[in-house]
Amino acid sequence: MTTTREISRSRIFGGQQLRFAHRSSVLDCAMTFGVYLPPQAEYEAVPALYWLSGLTCTDENFVVKAGAQRLASELGLAIVCPDTSPRGTDLPGEHDDWDFGSGAGFYINATEAPWSAHYNMYDYVTRELPALVEAKLPLTDKRSVSGHSMGGHGALICALKDPQRYLSASAFAPICHPSESPWGIKAFSHYLGDDRNAWREWDATQLVSSVGTQLPILIDQGTADEFLGEELKPGNFEQACIGTHHPLEVRMQGGYDHSYYFIASFIDDHLRYHARALGLVVVQPNSGLQANTG
Repeated sequence: MTTTREISRSRIFGGQQLRFAHRSSVLDCAMTFGVYLPPQAEYEAVPALYWLSGLTCTDENFVVKAGAQRLASELGLAIVCPDTSPRGTDLPGEHDDWDFGSGAGFYINATEAPWSAHYNMYDYVTRELPALVEAKLPLTDKRSVSGHSMGGHGALICALKDPQRYLSASAFAPICHPSESPWGIKAFSHYLGDDRNAWREWDATQLVSSVGTQLPILIDQGTADEFLGEELKPGNFEQACIGTHHPLEVRMQGGYDHSYYFIASFIDDHLRYHARALGLVVVQPNSGLQANTG
């Protein structure tokens, strides 16, 4: 097993926020990742939510900004936060643009050189990292997956490509149809080449028609999101799910944008959603934010 080095450990809400470094074999580079262990993990193994972050992010953005640890500690839910791309590879052009290369791995397995040597983020987040943390930490093999923007796209394709691996899936403002999104077209053409038929297995809107097991999906999307029309296209995914009878709930949240303010506002809903699927005891709050579909 890959040697893993603990970078930091902080007490928070009775649990532990941990950060690790290790050498990834599927990415062929050094990587970091974060794990929140709730207090319950001190005496028993707990299930985990895998959170996939968006463009330009690292493993630390969600940890610092989302405010998820408070409720996760009550639920007994671990949260695993991988980085968003390989690091330290210094490929030609890798650091030139904010929406491609560094911080923009798109959670796919690249097939085009030079990216295919390192940019295998799908195998990393679905195979290598879960095997590592479940062997090293008090985690069960019960998993859920969620993410934001590019990470929302990642959560969708994880749920659609390997639904038996997860018990629930959700996303905040996901890139739902990357084959028709400027962000997605830029990334896919470099990572996967110009043959758009090869893009289908990494595009949630196209992938949903070939799914066997249908894992229910929850999506929250802000109506004031500046990327809603051109980049995200949740309506395309919703129509594809309707056409294939795939269980999906899309909640349009009035006035919310693409930021972590949006994520922090509704992360508790998603944590409870996943906790129920993972078999944890969930107590509903007496009051709080509710979905605004207006």
